Amino acid sequence: MHFTVNPSNVRDAAVTVPGDKSISHRALMLGSVANGSTDISGFLAGEDCLATLSAMRAMGVQIEQTGPTDIVVHGRGLHGLGRPESALDLGNSGTAMRLMAGLLSGQDFDSRLVGDESLSSRPMGRVITPLLAMGADIGSEDGRPPLTVRGNRALTAIEYELPVASAQVKSAVLLAGMYADGVTSVVEPAVTRDHTERMLGAMGVEVQTSGHRISVQGGQALKSCSIRVPGDLSSAAFVILAALLSENAEIVIESVGVNPTRTGVIDILQAMGADISLENPRLLSQEPVADIRVRSSAMQGGVVDPGLVSLAIDEFPVLFVAAAAARGTTRFSGIGELRVKESDRIAAMSAGLRALGIEVDESDDGAVVYGGKFTGGDVESFGDHRIAMSLAVAAGSSSGPVVVRDTAAVETSFPGFATLMASLGLNIESNTA
Repeated sequence: MHFTVNPSNVRDAAVTVPGDKSISHRALMLGSVANGSTDISGFLAGEDCLATLSAMRAMGVQIEQTGPTDIVVHGRGLHGLGRPESALDLGNSGTAMRLMAGLLSGQDFDSRLVGDESLSSRPMGRVITPLLAMGADIGSEDGRPPLTVRGNRALTAIEYELPVASAQVKSAVLLAGMYADGVTSVVEPAVTRDHTERMLGAMGVEVQTSGHRISVQGGQALKSCSIRVPGDLSSAAFVILAALLSENAEIVIESVGVNPTRTGVIDILQAMGADISLENPRLLSQEPVADIRVRSSAMQGGVVDPGLVSLAIDEFPVLFVAAAAARGTTRFSGIGELRVKESDRIAAMSAGLRALGIEVDESDDGAVVYGGKFTGGDVESFGDHRIAMSLAVAAGSSSGPVVVRDTAAVETSFPGFATLMASLGLNIESNTA
C-alpha cells in the first residue's frame, strides 16, 4: 500500500481527529480489571487498540461495541482475568505489550505476548528489568518479544528510578504495583505523559505524586466509570502541520486532548513562529481538552529545547518536516529514543527528507535539519505510520508528485487519514497496488 501525493494546498475547515490511542489502550486494560462496567466513548478503533481489545476478550472480559467509537467493558475485578487459550497478539503496539507485561505480572496464570515483525524487533529490556525486581517472571528473546509472563508470583513493591523517561515503563511498573505488597514508586528523570495516573484516579485509586516520584499502594480496587476519549494530539499534529505549511489556511481541530505532558509539539512549533492557539479549554474524564486553532505560518529554525523531548516524543517526525519547511537551521538533540520506535525515526526521517531535496545531518541522538524547498520524489516509510503521515503532509508542499511507500500501518493509529486530509484539500490518493 502507498500514498501518491501531488502539490496542493489545504483550505479553511473545522475537523475532528480519531480518539487518543494512549488513552484508549489504558481504558480497555483498566476497565477490564475494574469492578463494574466502564462506558468508553471516542474509542480509537485502529488496529493497535483493537489488538488490545481482542487480548482482553481472550482473557474472559466481556466487551460490547455499541457504536463505531463506543464500547462497554464489563470489568472482572483486579484478580478476575482468565488464562488465554493462545498467545496474545498485540500487533504493532509497543504500548500494549509493555503495559500488558506489567498488568499480567500479577495474575495467577501464564501468558505469552507476541507481535508483528516490527514489534518483535523492539527492545523490552527496560520494562522487564523493573518487573523482575518486583518478583515477576518474564522470559524474552534476548530482551525482545515474544514475552512469556509466568503467573502465581508474589510481587513486592519497589522504588524504581527510570534510566530513560518512558511513560510506557512507568505505567507498566504502576500496573504491576497494583498487585504488589506495599507502595510502589517510580521516579522519572523527566516528565512523561500521565494518562495512567489520571485514569487510575478516575477509577478511585489513590495515586500520590511528589515532584518526579509517582506512587501507588498495592491492592486497591478499581471502580468502573465513564470515559470520554478526546481526539489524539499525535494525530492532530499532522493536521496542524498541513495548515502551517499551506498558504492562507485556518483550521480548527475540535476536542483534542491537551494534557500538559503531551503538548511539547505545540510548544516547539510556537517557538518556531507557528500561529497555534487553544480555545474552549475543559476537562473530560480528568483529561484536559481544547479546540486547536492553526493558521498558516512562516516558521524559523533554531535550537529545540531538549527539555521538551519527553513531551513530544511521538511527534518528532512532524517536527522534522516543520524544520525542513522553516527558514534557517533547526537542531534537535536528546532524541535518541526515536531510534527504537516502530522504525529508527531519526534515520527514516533523514532519508525521507533527503529524498525530497532537504539537507539533514544525523548524530546518535539528534539531527540538524536545513530548511529548504520540498521536491517530488519516492520515499520509504519503513512501515512506520508516523513517518508515512509526516512525509505525506510534506509532499503536499512539494514541487512535484511524491510516492510514500509502505503505508498500511497508518490504520494502526489514524484510520481514515487519507480521507480526512483529502477533505482539507491535500491531493492524496491511497493505493493498494
